[in-house]
Amino acid sequence: MKLLAAVALTTVTLLNFASAVLAQSNDAMVFATVDRPPFAILETENGSPEGFSVDLMRAIADDLGRSVSFAPAESFSAMLDAVKSEAVDGAIANISITAAREVEMDFSQPIFASGIQILMPAEVSALGRVGGLLTREIGTAILIALGLLFGGGMLMWIFERRHQPYFDRPAKDALFPSFWWALNLVVNGGFEERMPQSRPGRFFAVILVVASLFVVSVFVATITAAVTVEALQESVDSINDLDGRDVGTVIGSTSADFLNQREIRFTGYISPQEMLADFDAGTIDSVVFDGPILAYHVSSNPKSKARVIERVYRPENYGIALPSDSAMREEIDQSLLKLREDGTYDALIERWFGANFRN
Repeated sequence: MKLLAAVALTTVTLLNFASAVLAQSNDAMVFATVDRPPFAILETENGSPEGFSVDLMRAIADDLGRSVSFAPAESFSAMLDAVKSEAVDGAIANISITAAREVEMDFSQPIFASGIQILMPAEVSALGRVGGLLTREIGTAILIALGLLFGGGMLMWIFERRHQPYFDRPAKDALFPSFWWALNLVVNGGFEERMPQSRPGRFFAVILVVASLFVVSVFVATITAAVTVEALQESVDSINDLDGRDVGTVIGSTSADFLNQREIRFTGYISPQEMLADFDAGTIDSVVFDGPILAYHVSSNPKSKARVIERVYRPENYGIALPSDSAMREEIDQSLLKLREDGTYDALIERWFGANFRN
C-alpha cells in the first residue's frame, strides 16, 4: 500500500513538473527595444516593429517555440534599465557588448560586428571647390585688379598715343587694346616690339612691372591659402582631426565614452534621429556614432550630401541583452548558432544591409 502511494505521489510530482516546464516553454517573451534604424524601426506602416535585430529576435522565438512581443523604450538607457531591473526578458537593438554593461547584465553571443565611425559632409568636386573660392572678398579683389589694369592701360594710351602705332587710335577704339597691353605687361612682361617710347610711358611701365610682382604674389597667396584651408577643413584622417569641428553623438553611448576619453568636445543628443537631422541641417558638421546606423542614414537618403569615413575607430559587437543569470541565455545562444547554420541569419543580413554586405 505504501509502495502504491509512493508511486502515485511520484507520478503526480513528475506530471506537475512537466506541466510547469511546458507552461514555461509556451510563455510569451517580452523584449525591450528602442528606435535604431535599421536594427529596430518602431514607426512602421503596420504598427509592428521591424529591423534586423527585431526580425532576428522573432526568428529565435520561432526556433524556441515561443512567442515574443516588443516593448518600446523612451531611450537607450531606459531600455537597459528595464533589463537590469528584470522588468523585461531582455532587450534587442544595436546594444554594444562592453565590460561595464557585462557587470550589470548578461549578453548573448554577438549578433552583429560593428564599430564607431565618422559621418562627414560629402567630398566637394574640383568644380565645386573652385566655386567655393569665389567669395565676395576674392571677387572684389578681381574687380579691383581688372580696374587697375584697365586704368593703367588707358593711362599708357595717353602717354604713348603719338609715339607708336599700337596706341595711335581714338579713345573708343583703344579701350581693349590698352587693357590687353597692360594685362600682358603684368603677366608676361609685355610685348618687346611695343616697348614704351615716351619718357612718361617708360617710367610708368617700370612702375607697373614692379607693382605687379607684389600684386600677383599676394593674389596667388590668397588663393593658395583659401584652397589649403578648405582642404584641411574637409580632411579627416584621424580622430584628432575632429578638433575644432562641431561634433555630435548620442549621450550615454559608447561613442560618447570614446570621445570623452580623447577629450574631444561634442554636442550630446538624446536620439540618433535628432542628431542626424541637425547634421543634415548643417547645425553640426560631423557625427561620431555606430557605423552601420550612419551608413543606413546615407543609403536611405539619396539626397543626403554625406559620407561615412571607412576607418573603424573602435570595433564593437552587438548582442542581445539579458538580465543577470538569465535562464534563456543558453537556449538563445544555441538558437543563434542554428540560425547562422541554416542560412536564416545571412538572409536577414541581405534583407537589411544588401547582398554585398558581409558580417
